[in-house]
Amino acid sequence: MHASPRRLAWTLAAALTLAVGAAAVPASALASTGQTTYFEAPTELLSAKLRPAALNTLQGLGIHSLRIVMYWEDVAPSPNSATTPKVDLTNPKNYNWGQYAALLAAAHQLHWTVMLDVSGPVPKWATATHKDHVTRPDPLDFQRFMTAVGREFSSEVALWSIWNEPNHPFFLMPQWNANKTPASPLIYRDLWESGYTGLRDAAIKTPKVLIGETAPTGYERTTGLHDVAPITFLQGVLCLNSKYKKASTCSSLPAVGWAHHAYTIPAGPYYKVPDPNDVTIGTLSRLTHALDLAAAAGAIKGGLPVYLTEFGWQTKPNKQLAVSPANQAVFDAVSEHIAYSNPRVAAFSQYLLRDDPVGGPAGSSVNGGYVGFQTGLEYINGTPKPLFYGFRLPLTVERTSGGFSLWGLVRPAKGTTRVQVLVRYKGAKKSVNLARSVTTNIHGYWTLHTSARDAVSFAVRWRSPTGTLYTGATITPYFR
Repeated sequence: MHASPRRLAWTLAAALTLAVGAAAVPASALASTGQTTYFEAPTELLSAKLRPAALNTLQGLGIHSLRIVMYWEDVAPSPNSATTPKVDLTNPKNYNWGQYAALLAAAHQLHWTVMLDVSGPVPKWATATHKDHVTRPDPLDFQRFMTAVGREFSSEVALWSIWNEPNHPFFLMPQWNANKTPASPLIYRDLWESGYTGLRDAAIKTPKVLIGETAPTGYERTTGLHDVAPITFLQGVLCLNSKYKKASTCSSLPAVGWAHHAYTIPAGPYYKVPDPNDVTIGTLSRLTHALDLAAAAGAIKGGLPVYLTEFGWQTKPNKQLAVSPANQAVFDAVSEHIAYSNPRVAAFSQYLLRDDPVGGPAGSSVNGGYVGFQTGLEYINGTPKPLFYGFRLPLTVERTSGGFSLWGLVRPAKGTTRVQVLVRYKGAKKSVNLARSVTTNIHGYWTLHTSARDAVSFAVRWRSPTGTLYTGATITPYFR
């Protein structure tokens, strides 16, 4: 058994018409103490055959936290039946956990942190119509399922999340009411509250549960198979009107963070999508501002952190949203730096180790089609992209009035370490040392400022404690 193939979970393409003089900056000048990096690689990690090699690769990249999306329909008894099974649906023994159990056990053995997102599609018997896998899932059935999940995996899961992209019609329906107002936010709220109660029923006294898991773009008012914009969805889930006044009938939700998928378009990580209710990596302040207003209204606790739980940059052969492989390494590092520089962001993420097969055009998933992601560190044949090398040693280079500002991370570092920074100047064929030794902080982060105005590219070298020398991707300066 394997997990449901990942369909395109957002319709972004349709919604939307970067002389040596160097000095290291002290660790105290960095914007944050660090952020968790979650990695999601369902094809490899949910395969008994591929899992060992994938885990070994992720270890080498410095990963020790996984996001796992568990689709309810994958593990439920009789998922294609319209009749509810006559078994105790709170009993874990009545589910087929398959490779989910094996992966969670492997992560637990490695002492890795696991975020488990329990999501639709769902068994037919748990829907309002009993004819599909996404229409108005029954909250009580979901509560029972979450109780079973909690009883089975409470010792292996550090952080829970409920529903993948509930503002997208592939995962939850209906998204819209007949009068063109959003329907999915309140459906999701009921599911989230029921899921939380289910974990409590599993004897998890105070479960740490994320809310949201929203896709990045959508609409405020429409009908049919379209996403609800994430800010509009947030307002609906928290019973807020457009001016953030909360309905008196709704209580505050005990979520520990808002999860979001801040994908964007090839224009670059700082691109600001025009609709103020959309949230991409370049417009994270829209989400934090909305959360602050929601907290002021009493809908959630104040200062709720943001978890970027799914993210990546597409490369060719994707035809709609591709950037070059070299730019993927540049843009991904800049995106991580954007997240790191925002003190409200608690987690960044990478979606896919190896590219999916190419499927249909963006948006076809809502009609049952398959759309693969090409956000991996490797092509589908296993050949590494520049990002494979850049992910271990992310580096950003941005022009300043006095030269360039560099920011980087040694992801595998388990404490303070040192890196070598290389630079290639205009007209030169080879790189030379810009800084032989730059010291990171205890989390592996470092910064450097240089007046090397004629520089055209930079790279980082790092020698691991075992003596292996790693070189990151060649990074060209990024200009906003």
